[in-house]
Amino acid sequence: MSIPASTSKTVRLDAWLWAIRAYKTRSAATAACRAGHVRLNGSPAKAAHSVQPGDTIRVRQPGFERILEVRQLISKRVGAEAASHCFVDHTPPRPAVPALGIPVRDRGAGRPTKRDRRELDRLRGGS
Repeated sequence: MSIPASTSKTVRLDAWLWAIRAYKTRSAATAACRAGHVRLNGSPAKAAHSVQPGDTIRVRQPGFERILEVRQLISKRVGAEAASHCFVDHTPPRPAVPALGIPVRDRGAGRPTKRDRRELDRLRGGS
């Protein structure tokens, strides 16, 4: 599948983040830039900042930070597979969450009893 190349030599940061599917909407990408969740080459970036191939973009999302390197400019949203060719993801793998011994209730077993709730609270670290 071919990727429609941008006609200009630069693309707005928010448009590029939306096009590669880092954010669901362009306004969400703009809001993230305004909130300081996006850094371009190590410094906070505004949504209208121009992106060029070779730039490094750090996108802070809930629970982790994505590190993306711009490989190709794109201003129109395309499929996920085609969009993945426009950047290199340098994000380190997330640490595995240790599995707690959370009991599994049978479907249709009804509401948990007081004893069941206390056991769940103890497992979750409550008092």
